[in-house]
Amino acid sequence: MNDALLELSKVSKIYGDLHALDEVDLTVGRGEWVSIVGPSGSGKTTMMNIIGCMDHPTSGTVVLDNRDISEFSSFDLTQVRRETIGLIFQQFHLIPHLTAIENVMVSQYYHSMPDEQEARNALERVGLGDRATHLPRQLSGGEQQRVCVARALINSPKIVLADEPTGNLDANNEHIVLDIFGELHDEGTTLIVVTHDATVAAKAQREIRLDHGKVVEEIIHNDAPQVSSVLKEEK
Repeated sequence: MNDALLELSKVSKIYGDLHALDEVDLTVGRGEWVSIVGPSGSGKTTMMNIIGCMDHPTSGTVVLDNRDISEFSSFDLTQVRRETIGLIFQQFHLIPHLTAIENVMVSQYYHSMPDEQEARNALERVGLGDRATHLPRQLSGGEQQRVCVARALINSPKIVLADEPTGNLDANNEHIVLDIFGELHDEGTTLIVVTHDATVAAKAQREIRLDHGKVVEEIIHNDAPQVSSVLKEEK
């Protein structure tokens, strides 16, 4: 049985004369941690949008969890995204008038049914059990990002897709978020992290470098991700 969770084959995304992605091939195994790196304009965001079921390729095939989603309608892509993918962005996209736990429960609402205890458990997992009733403006940047992680995890996604998840964080909060990712990886969650940060990229098992829409390099990191004590201390 194929153990690949994601397979891109000859995937291109073309805007007029611009080839944002140019016949990209990529396979990500179940439980693998992969980082996507490259300079501005290399195609990272375009790749994330296609993997995250937010856009269609111009050509090529995208197989996610044994389903060819290349020509799915926007409605079907939305369903796949809700059922399969947890998204984490650099900009937190929290609803300002909702508390931390309510922001997490919003994700449940669009997937199935809100469950306050499950949402609270998700916040406790990222060290924010005591901040559940705080509004986003009452949380630090690192705490807001951890709410986003909890929101991404609440529906038990098969793949977590993160776009510059530490881009707005200081060194301590970057450590905390990376520790959470390390724990998820240890539990078998598939992680794809788009980043410009060499430290974040090196945490992955594989580092895929894009340039001008093409995969130009693949680096294997032999050191397994290590979970430090930072998160445990924070909890």
